[in-house]
Amino acid sequence: MGSGPPGLLLLLLLTTLICQYAKGESSFIIDTMGLWIHPQNTVQSGTPVTIRCQVTVSSVGAFHPEHHFRLTRDDIPIYTSNTSKDSIIYELNPARAADSGSYGCRVTVKDKSKASVNRKLDVTGLQTPTLLLSNSELYESEEFKATCSAPEEKGPLIFHFYKKFRDLDPERIKRILSTGSVSVTTLSFSHIGDCFLSCEYEINLVSGTRRSNRSEEIRVLVKGLSITPVVNVLPSNTVYEGDIVEFHCRVVGSPLKNIEVFLIKNKTILKKEKMALVYRLTAEASDSRELVCKAQWENVQKESYITLTVKEIFSKPKLTLEPTNLYEGNNFKLNCSISIYVPDKIDVNKTKYFYYKDNKDLNTSSPYHSVARPESNGNYTCKVEASYFLTKFTKMSQTLHIQAKVPVSKPVLSVKGGTLFLGKSFQLLCHSENGTLPITYVLFGPDNLREHRQVSKSGEKAVFHRPPIFKSSDLDKFRCQAQNNGREMVGLGEQLRRSTKIIEPLWKPELTIRPSESDISEGQSVSFVCSVQKGSPPITYTWYNAETKNPLYTLTNFKTEGIYTIYNVNGQHGGKYYCESTNAANEGKRSNVVTIGVSMARWKKALIIVFCLLPILALILVIAFRKRLFNQEKRTVSVRSKLSVKSVGTKAERLSLTQAEVFEVSNATPSMMGKSVWSDHVSGSESDDQTSTINQEKQEPQNNEVQTRDPDPNKAPVEQSTDAAPSEARHSQQGVPEKSDSVSVEYAQLNRDNDQQSDNGNHGDHSSNHVTETDEQC
Repeated sequence: MGSGPPGLLLLLLLTTLICQYAKGESSFIIDTMGLWIHPQNTVQSGTPVTIRCQVTVSSVGAFHPEHHFRLTRDDIPIYTSNTSKDSIIYELNPARAADSGSYGCRVTVKDKSKASVNRKLDVTGLQTPTLLLSNSELYESEEFKATCSAPEEKGPLIFHFYKKFRDLDPERIKRILSTGSVSVTTLSFSHIGDCFLSCEYEINLVSGTRRSNRSEEIRVLVKGLSITPVVNVLPSNTVYEGDIVEFHCRVVGSPLKNIEVFLIKNKTILKKEKMALVYRLTAEASDSRELVCKAQWENVQKESYITLTVKEIFSKPKLTLEPTNLYEGNNFKLNCSISIYVPDKIDVNKTKYFYYKDNKDLNTSSPYHSVARPESNGNYTCKVEASYFLTKFTKMSQTLHIQAKVPVSKPVLSVKGGTLFLGKSFQLLCHSENGTLPITYVLFGPDNLREHRQVSKSGEKAVFHRPPIFKSSDLDKFRCQAQNNGREMVGLGEQLRRSTKIIEPLWKPELTIRPSESDISEGQSVSFVCSVQKGSPPITYTWYNAETKNPLYTLTNFKTEGIYTIYNVNGQHGGKYYCESTNAANEGKRSNVVTIGVSMARWKKALIIVFCLLPILALILVIAFRKRLFNQEKRTVSVRSKLSVKSVGTKAERLSLTQAEVFEVSNATPSMMGKSVWSDHVSGSESDDQTSTINQEKQEPQNNEVQTRDPDPNKAPVEQSTDAAPSEARHSQQGVPEKSDSVSVEYAQLNRDNDQQSDNGNHGDHSSNHVTETDEQC
């Protein structure tokens, strides 16, 4: 346990030392990198030159790295070396002009690199080139080889060859780029005499171009070559067809023995021999041309020319066609003839003629007759045979191509595009399906104007630009005439309407409202009818709000009107509206503008009227009721005053009971009470008045009647009986019979008293009765 920590410390110490050692081994720095040129930076060509690169490196501990050296000239690598040494040596032995340049050296040690300062080497002087010739004495145009070399120089080099005549400046005759230090070229001279040849070279360096001295001049002697050939034609250079002709071509007076002779016609060698040749042929018309006799020795050539003329004993036959303008169905004749012949050479009556169609014999020797049809079209030729002594001559005519023209067919009229818009300009096409071109078309129109068009291309149609027409029937007035000399045909415009889609532009649409603008209420349905008088369907209708100008609805149909309906209209739908209509003519037309106003619904109007009239009616009723009540009260007071005059003892009590009963009866329904006790003695109007008066009295407090009487304590029992009487009357309303009998007797008794008083009152006061009738009428 105690020895643990010292062992651990020792291990850590050893690890630290090893790490420090490893770190020291890889720690280095490149101090310097140098380049030296010996003996100096400028030397003469041929001087040995040494270039040395050296590096110094500082490191921790023992360090022996590998150095990678790279030597460059004008930044182009020329030498590399990997070595553990600290320097390299590059030798130029000897140094030449091509070695001139800026030298630099770079060393790389592991991951570090350093370059030296560049140093310039200038090698002055160039080697003088040497010129060698394969032959210095030669014949004119004879080829020879010239070699210019500078073996001590380094390429690439550019060589120049010069030619000089006496007392004249040198003339460069060739410039050659060579990758090495030697250049070989081939030369020849066409002049006769002597001249001097020399050469030089140049080298292109970064610092500029350097040129060498010129080589020594070499004299060259050029001698003339006497190998001019001679050519002759026997019997003559002008002969007739069939004559035998001999050509003699030779070289004379030349010391050379290996000269070749050629006879050439139209760049074709007819014959080749040594020194001389003879060529024999039977003359033909095609032999009339210039011939060449050529002599050649090595690369030297000489030429002589001669022209041979061969006359025809009869001319080439000519094949002719009658008529020249041939159409299908026409008769035609082919005739083969010769225009020139030599009577002394041939007998024209013994010549033979042969006719061919597409190289097939037509088996006739006389002019060929036939009818033009499609199967008679083709290539025709003829052949003529004639004899001269034992020689037979045949000649073929030119080829005559016969293509019978096709008569023009009936032209067809059509509208370009197949659609005609009335009121717009359009194009009419006229075309014949068959007919040899060119075809001339003439259009006749309703305006008595003639228009001509000529068609020269296959498939082309005649195009006529026409002004607008406004009726489809005007198409029937067009006709087209087609002609191509073979035939003249006329096409009528009757088929135009059948083959043309005619689009009639729309008239201005009219917008109407259903119901009318003045009869539109809320909640109704309003239909906007957009209609046109004329126009080709289909028609597209579009409705707009004039204020927003946004389309409300679009409809396309084949009818002359379109309907747009707004259901359950309200006040927001009021305003200005218009519609537009379009069809295939693509000319939109806008209708008139209509203005609609949406009035309030009828039930709303009625409700408002009711609400307005109810207060008025109520007021009128109240006024009438009060007035009537007032009149009744007056009558009641009058009746009471009369009754009070007659009342004595029990009569007053009976009257009081009677009035109380009257009040009860006035509140009962007639169905329950039966016949009124007043009905036998009072008229209907009076009864109504009295009843109304009694009702009014009932609405007032019951003690009104008591107030009108003087209180009498002695008649208390009578008042109690009076109170009982109304009670009985009320029970009678509920259907109790026993009480009603007693009441009826009392009413009858009272009526009798009232009748008597009423009679007396009526006689005494007529004005009161008059007022009552007037109130009832009101």
